[in-house]
This record gives sequence, C-alpha cells and structure tokens, in this order.
Amino acid sequence: MGEGFPNPFNPFGLDVSEIMRMLQSPGPVNMEVARRTAETMAKLDMETGEQHAEPPIDPEASRVLDDVVRAAQLMVSEATGISAALTVPARSVDRATWSSVTLTGLEPVLGALAAALGRSDSEPDPNPANPAAAAFSPDMLFAMMMPLLLGGWAGSMIGLLSHRALGQFDLPLPLDGAPNLLFITRNVDAFAQEWSLPLDELSYALALREVVHGAQRAVPWVRERLLRCASAYVGAYEVQAEAMESQLGGFDPSDPSSMEAIANLTDPDVLLGAMRSERQEPLLAELQRFVSVLEGYTDVVVESIGEQMVPAHGRLDEALRRHRLERGDATGFVDRLLGLELNRGHYEAGAAFCHGVVERGDGSLDQLNRIWSDESMVPTESELVAPGLWLARIDLPLDP
Repeated sequence: MGEGFPNPFNPFGLDVSEIMRMLQSPGPVNMEVARRTAETMAKLDMETGEQHAEPPIDPEASRVLDDVVRAAQLMVSEATGISAALTVPARSVDRATWSSVTLTGLEPVLGALAAALGRSDSEPDPNPANPAAAAFSPDMLFAMMMPLLLGGWAGSMIGLLSHRALGQFDLPLPLDGAPNLLFITRNVDAFAQEWSLPLDELSYALALREVVHGAQRAVPWVRERLLRCASAYVGAYEVQAEAMESQLGGFDPSDPSSMEAIANLTDPDVLLGAMRSERQEPLLAELQRFVSVLEGYTDVVVESIGEQMVPAHGRLDEALRRHRLERGDATGFVDRLLGLELNRGHYEAGAAFCHGVVERGDGSLDQLNRIWSDESMVPTESELVAPGLWLARIDLPLDP
C-alpha cells in the first residue's frame, strides 16, 4: 500500500465483530473509519511508529494567539472591506481536533467522490456463467469496499496532514460550512524552531495569512463556489473497468494468496490512475483558476499590511510561502485527488492578476476588493492574464 497510509481494512487491529460493526456504518463514506484513522495518524510518532497522547494546549499561548488574531482581523476587515472577517472564530487545537473538524467539512466533497466511484463503465452480465465469481468481480468488489476504503483514505490523508498543517487553510480545502480558524500550536512551535524564526513574530505572520483566507470564505458565494467546483471535479472521476481488472483481476475468493490483489486498493496513487477521466480537464482548469485568484489575493493583502504588524514580515512570510509549496507525499495526494495541485506558476498567475488590478487603479485595494461583491466578478481565463480586461468588464453598466 502507499507509504504512510494504514490498511483501511483493519487500521486499528480490531476483532472481527468490531470490523463488521464498522462495515455497517451508513453513508457513501464510512466516516467512523475516517475519524478513527485520522485520530490514529494524528497521534502517531512518524519516526518510531508509536502512538502518543498529544500534549495539552497551553492556555496562555492560546490567549496570546487570540489577541494576535483579533488584531489581524481588524486590519484585514479594513483592508478587504469584508466585515465578516471580524466574526470568524479562532482557536488553538491539537492535531486530532484539527483532523476531526476538517473531515466534517470535507464530507460533501467526499460524498461526491463516492458517488463517482459508484459508477462503472461496464455493464454487469445478467446471466454470469459463475455467479459466485461474478459476486467478487472487480466492479462488485470495489463497490462493496468503497465506503470503507474512502473512510480509510480520507482519515489517512487528513491525519497525515495534521502533522504538517499550521492553520486551517494551509491547503485551500473545499470545506463546507462557515469558516473557522484552527491553529495547530505544536506544529507552529516546531516550524518556528525548524526555521529559526521568533515565535511571536511568526504567529503574527501566520495569523494574518489565515485571517485573509478566513475572510474570503466568510463570503457565502466564495465557499459555495469552491465546494461546487471541487465536487464537480471529483464527481467526474470514472472507474475504468479495464484498469480495475488489471489491478483486481487476480482476486479469487477461494485462494487466500490472491488477497494481495485487494491490497492494491489501499494504494491511493494506483487508484487515481484507474479513475481519471477526460471530463475532468476543464473542471480542473476552472477550479485551479479560482483557487489561484484566492491565493494571489491573499499574497497581495499580506504584502500590503504585513509590515504594519511585523517589521520583518517579508522574511517570515517567505518561509510560509515555501511551506505552502514544499509539500509532502500526503499533501500531494490530497492535491491530486481534489484538484488542488497548484504549482508555483498558478500562485504567481493569481498574484500577478491581483497586482495588475491594483497597479491600474490608484494603488489601493479598492478596485480589487470589488471581486467579493458577486460571483460574476471571478476573472475568466483571458482576464486572469490581462487584468485590464477584467477591469473593463466590471465597469460595464449592468443590463436593465
């Protein structure tokens, strides 16, 4: 199976009765498996492979971070014109809590993924020569195991991400519901040590970036569009019968040695290769364009007001940007699965668009902030590379 991903068939060493109970969990995604897998991964020592209880949150450190977030929210609300930035709640959490909240927010997209994987490009034989073998065909086997597999994948992904995430929006995850700012304080402490950064100044820089992301998602149409685009993308996955046959065709329920064929299902990269479809290409382009604008806007706002909070903000934010790009295997799989695989070019394109709009105005963010007024303000592909076209369009009179 893929490195770092536990076996979703029995990730906890449970007895048979417990496994059967979890198999009966309702829904297209087994969220009980997802949450228990995520908690297991969150408490895992990646070097020793042992489980350890997470350290408690320091109340004083949490209070200090709350003060930093409130200061950032005041500045971001004024700079962006998004008053809802002031109302986004924030708290310090451990890895397990971050994982649980994140999984809840991902449920709609995971449901869309489950629906896509429940389809197949092959029709079942109405009169199979061997009914017993047909019941364990690759398509049928995949359909039976899908809720458990998706639960195991989702829990593994998010649990592994919890070891790396600093805040809720390290990745532009398509989360359902009102935004929350979650800071994994032990990860922030470790990042400060790794990069030899002053913790108090890093907290300001991180809070500012997270607060801008939270402000964006406090705009209802923004989070709805992100969720809709991501759901459409994962909903266009197709289970290719031929590819599944090559992975699972060797399974024989009467031959225990053939169980290795099922193990292929636990390698997410193998499954992605058997799921991609041409229908996803335009959906991916639309999703990536929108996310690049969100990220570019964040970069521009952070550049605009960061120095007011921390004199050495440029150095601190550069570390955070490198953290954004230098992702591990687990993050890379989430990116590829959900269509969020942005490279440096995507980030630069979004920032260039936003800078271009600011430069063509009076140098303030006022023109750029009009993007939040309505979903129709999202730049097209042509406008992303030519900000003047976007400005010309949004200044056109509305149809009566």
